[in-house]
Amino acid sequence: MNVFLEHIHFAGWALHFLIWFPLVGMFGVLLAPEAVSKRLALVVTLVEFIVSIPLWPAFNPATAAFQFATTMPWIRPWGIYYRVGLDGISLFLVLLTTFIMPLTVLGSFRYITKRERTFYAMMLLLETGIVGVFVALDLFLFFMFWEVMLVPMYFIIGIWGGERRVYAAIKFFLYTTFGSLLMLVAILYMVFKFHALTGEYSFAYLDLLQVPLTYREQIWLFLAFGLAFAIKVPLFPFHTWLPDAHVEAPTPGSVILAAVLLKMGGYGFLRFLLPFFPQASTAPLLVGIVLAFGLAGIIYTAWVAAVQPDAKKLIAYTSVAHMGFVVLGIFALTVQGLQGAMIVMLSHGASTGAMFLLLGMLYERRHTREIAAFGGLAAVMPLFATVFVITALASIGLPGTSGFVGEFLSLIGTFLTHPWVALIGASGVIFAAYYMLPMVQRIWFNALDKPENQTLPDLSRREIVVLAPLVAAMIWIGVYPKPFLDATQTSIEELLTTVEQRRIAPPPMIGLDAPPAARAGRLVVARQP
Repeated sequence: MNVFLEHIHFAGWALHFLIWFPLVGMFGVLLAPEAVSKRLALVVTLVEFIVSIPLWPAFNPATAAFQFATTMPWIRPWGIYYRVGLDGISLFLVLLTTFIMPLTVLGSFRYITKRERTFYAMMLLLETGIVGVFVALDLFLFFMFWEVMLVPMYFIIGIWGGERRVYAAIKFFLYTTFGSLLMLVAILYMVFKFHALTGEYSFAYLDLLQVPLTYREQIWLFLAFGLAFAIKVPLFPFHTWLPDAHVEAPTPGSVILAAVLLKMGGYGFLRFLLPFFPQASTAPLLVGIVLAFGLAGIIYTAWVAAVQPDAKKLIAYTSVAHMGFVVLGIFALTVQGLQGAMIVMLSHGASTGAMFLLLGMLYERRHTREIAAFGGLAAVMPLFATVFVITALASIGLPGTSGFVGEFLSLIGTFLTHPWVALIGASGVIFAAYYMLPMVQRIWFNALDKPENQTLPDLSRREIVVLAPLVAAMIWIGVYPKPFLDATQTSIEELLTTVEQRRIAPPPMIGLDAPPAARAGRLVVARQP
């Protein structure tokens, strides 16, 4: 993979700050008085977002290099270094994380009323883990952040969730931990094979990318990595933990789970699965199975969503359907498909995050999520209804919204390589309208015949501040996606080139019989500061 680590002055502190500042803020929140903990958490997440904004204009979209990169020794005998950097694939996922976090914290001010200090500390620890996953260029560091992220989410669901919160938290933890352990075994296999060939240990992304693997090795490692990422996406049939986690999690937990955590699975497919195991990733049988699972996720979960009486559970199932389009786009192995997958992830983060926030705000007013308990609310909450309808239409994929751009590109890219898969997947757009529009009708536009619904307040100023940026993001991406597509195109093209080149001719590996200078020269690319 012809990439290099590019060092820019801005990177001297930016990525380190984004990773570790929330952790410092966590300790500040734990030490602060209970009454000010949520405000301090909001300040920390706002500063985090503000610092992340310059990454975009400073990013050079013309190169596939890992930019803003830093390498520092950590556990040198085992080849473990602190390596971080960004490319076009990870840039917007970091920005999505820092964008969603302050909105989620502000949106939880009235929802979280017990153990506030601990809750906001867990949210900040979660942000450190998520950002770390997206910027780590050392697989030990990546795995560490991947595991760190599980702990705060487990407690957020298990302490502040609903009646079945303990069951949902344990199910979430067991599913994701099982996949993570298989991935760890696969990482260690590659590290030890690298050591057998070079006499040196390394967890560097660029080093392990060059390890030559037989077709059989690629299949097994593909399955180990792929299961971990498929559970996180979640890909059908590994999705059953998600509805329980969403329904039982508090509103902020559902928002982060849908808007950010699910993207870690799609990121794993792009960053590791395709370039590490190109022959397995293009094997017709494996690709066919993955695409079939993606289609099943789109169609089956749409049908299940359509019959849900609980609005939050309905939206939980839609996440599986949306991420099905991500899987189709990724395994289409086309520029349009991969760009579509990226836009779907960004769109889903904004629209589904907003939908969970809206449902949480409704729950604060009525203390129920049953669709049948509402009706005619648009007459008393017109602004609330407007935002809800826009969000629902973006989730469906109406032209002019972010959902349309992502799903259209994903299906176009899939059509180029798997026409029948794209045609079947396109039916998911119809099913999305089938489950979403009746819910909108029943909540907002049926008869206002229940007295308890007739005096509900419209959106407050705080709620408007929370929702307005998300609505703006849905419309911006839907109307003018060019900046997002331009920033990701070079990295995606380089990824596809790498997959194709390594599929045909795996790169030669410099072994122990090579002069030490040659081995050192091969490693310097990944280890230069």
